[in-house]
Amino acid sequence: MSRAKGNDAERFTSKHLEEQGFTILICNYYTRFGEIDIIARRDEVLHFIEVKSGLDYERAVQNMTPQKIGRILKSVDVYLKHHGLACHYQIDAAIVSGGSCTLIESITL
Repeated sequence: MSRAKGNDAERFTSKHLEEQGFTILICNYYTRFGEIDIIARRDEVLHFIEVKSGLDYERAVQNMTPQKIGRILKSVDVYLKHHGLACHYQIDAAIVSGGSCTLIESITL
């Protein structure tokens, strides 16, 4: 996927999340372990959201590999420590395909 398509998917997801009551805090947070696409807050919970897009839902979901989730976990740790936070959080995936966005909450390894 090109960077432009990824940016479009992230903007689409941000808008969708705001409509669902999320407050977007940061987009494209980079650490030495990788990038977190969107960091948002809803109901006192931080959401670290990986955006995946594809021609269909299944292909997009398959891009959420254990290695990718592991890098996200390390990046979450960096973010929390850097900001001195001890709060509830979860890692989510936003799947963009066919003009829709589906949020999969609390993904794990």
